[in-house]
Amino acid sequence: MKKLYYLLLLLVALVFTTEAKSEWKASWIVPSMCTSETNSWIVYRKTVDIEKVPEALTANIAADSKYWLWINGEMVVFEGGLKRGPSISDTYYDEVEIAPYLKKGENTIALLVWYFGRNGFSHISSGTAGLLFEAVGPGIEIVTDRTWKGFVYEAYQTTEAPHPNSRLAESNVRFDARLAEAGWNQPGYQSKKLKGIIPVCDAGSAPFGKLVKRPIPLFKDYGLKPYVSQRTSGDTLICRLPYNAQVTPYLKVEAPAGKMIKMQTDNYNGGSELNVRAEYITREGVQEYESYGWMNGHEIWYVIPEGVKVLDVQFRETGYNAEFSGSFDCNDPFYTELWKRSARTLYITMRDNYMDCPDRERAQWWGDEVNELGEAFYALSPSSHKLALKGIYELVNWQRADGTLFSPMPSGIWRSELPLQMLASVSWYGFYTQYYYSGDRSFVAPIYDRVHRYLHEVWKLDEKGQPIKRKGEWNWGDWGENIDLGVLTSCWYYLALKGEREFAKMLGKTADVEMITKKMNKLAETFDSVYWTGTAYRSADYTKETDDRSQAMAVVSGLASADKYPALVKVLKKEYHASPYMEKYVLESLFLMNEPEFALERMKTRYTKMLRYEDHTTLFEGWGIGSEGFGGGTINHAWSGGPLTLLSQKVCGVEPTSPGFRSFQVCPQMGSLKEASTSLETNYGMIKVALKRSGSKIQMTLSVPEGTTAEVPNATGKKKQFEAGEYRITVKTK
Repeated sequence: MKKLYYLLLLLVALVFTTEAKSEWKASWIVPSMCTSETNSWIVYRKTVDIEKVPEALTANIAADSKYWLWINGEMVVFEGGLKRGPSISDTYYDEVEIAPYLKKGENTIALLVWYFGRNGFSHISSGTAGLLFEAVGPGIEIVTDRTWKGFVYEAYQTTEAPHPNSRLAESNVRFDARLAEAGWNQPGYQSKKLKGIIPVCDAGSAPFGKLVKRPIPLFKDYGLKPYVSQRTSGDTLICRLPYNAQVTPYLKVEAPAGKMIKMQTDNYNGGSELNVRAEYITREGVQEYESYGWMNGHEIWYVIPEGVKVLDVQFRETGYNAEFSGSFDCNDPFYTELWKRSARTLYITMRDNYMDCPDRERAQWWGDEVNELGEAFYALSPSSHKLALKGIYELVNWQRADGTLFSPMPSGIWRSELPLQMLASVSWYGFYTQYYYSGDRSFVAPIYDRVHRYLHEVWKLDEKGQPIKRKGEWNWGDWGENIDLGVLTSCWYYLALKGEREFAKMLGKTADVEMITKKMNKLAETFDSVYWTGTAYRSADYTKETDDRSQAMAVVSGLASADKYPALVKVLKKEYHASPYMEKYVLESLFLMNEPEFALERMKTRYTKMLRYEDHTTLFEGWGIGSEGFGGGTINHAWSGGPLTLLSQKVCGVEPTSPGFRSFQVCPQMGSLKEASTSLETNYGMIKVALKRSGSKIQMTLSVPEGTTAEVPNATGKKKQFEAGEYRITVKTK
């Protein structure tokens, strides 16, 4: 039965894999002595003669799990490869342009591969270490086969306990420099350690599965940089980073052989669980080392044993290849700082996939991703859009045989569904926002049938058209208390139908549009009779304090009519139960109910404690640290960044009115603010808005990119259109 389940899942997944090469000449290879042990580091080398260097030559490279590439002694890729999991049995491959690194005559290709060898919350191991390399052009054929050489690099080792918590696929990394192979990645290297290669399987075969082209850019390497500051505490050198970042630590020391230097960040125990650390055992003399397993925090701690002289320490930041092209500023520094920390938190939770946090889990929980993808449109350059698209394909590729969806995925150790997170993912705020804000509809047709099956076969309705609460494996609505799951389920389901209906229209599925519309209408018609008490929304079986989240979701879903707004605002002025994850929707509901002043007031009330931690550049999982947090309380959880979206989208008023910001409106809701400005990068260029409010008038400076149209409404709601250009506009507020 279990085998049948996985077979069905595989058949489903193969439908939705993204673009891939159809034919391969290379084979997966591994050195003859490799036993695919957990945390193995493996060297591969190949020397090739090239008669004529081509103008362009693409290398297609895949590995389980990560690789570093040198050509002719020059580093070409720092941490290539993506964690496995485009579907339950397949592997990503990279495309790398290598022509600029080649020369006429003899060329040396060298790679270091890190095989995780264990499952995690964002990785499913193939069970076999392996490398695949193929670069084919006129007169050139460089492919992994029996002619390559390699060895297991024994200087790389696993530390003793403590080890990273079980959610992480990565291990701690120890390097014993006494076993180092000098020059292994340079031309001319010769060693008896180099052994023959065993072809593991053909490309596209088990255990690595189908090869799927990497759908996101190669990671950005910011280069080695000096620390902001250094101080010593006992035997520990504490080095300050400019902000919470994904980094690899570097050192240069003079030492006798056999001394152990330990490296970790101040966030090693992030979210109450241990993450990764590193160790370096010295050889005799002056030596340099960079630990390639990335870690994150505000500080790097080097524990220096007696007899070791530190000559230099630096760090290398790497991360998702996107620019911080968006901005927000206003006359109240609190909101400016909140936007800034939200953006930094967003970036540190992006790498192979969107993460809940970069330390405890590195897991693609889709509830988190819904908030994160919305923030990216206002904070980052358009290359960021590809990460959410990758997550969308993965979510449907991992759909179970019974039609249910679950996250995090890819995952070798988790198969449980959180029903409300899954509704959020396929909803107006998830899949539909990704389409509408990016303008990219390429994923809609491939994923539609799977989403449709989930919403209409997995979910059932009662006689009043309300969705029946599903236990799933974890019926989770939010961290915290006083969570009315009944109201939340109806609101999230309605939003999911709303997004699906737009996709059905787009694809010309008339019958589906009619069916979905009927379900939406019935749900909306009976919603008040089922949940409205006269003062708030509440499920009949819910007996705790009134849930602020539920009132907010009734508003943002459109199920609450405007006559309910005064009562709902009253509730939101009293109830404060939402975690930072759901607070985003509470605040948004206040803007939708035309309460910008209170929205900003509540935002400040909620986030003031978090921003008082002046040494932190990122936002927390809960409202405080440790016992005042939720779910372990990480200090870098991008689901907390909802204010970033709202400050740009609502306060400055910039929202698309057609896909991809081809047209957009600027309807500011400044509340008590006197000045505010924002910028965001679209595929058409930069939108820039600067606002100065005086009484009932707002002086607006507006930059409209080429190929787009802006709409600016006046106090009566009438909109005036502005084509590409720079404008100074006076807007009267209500």
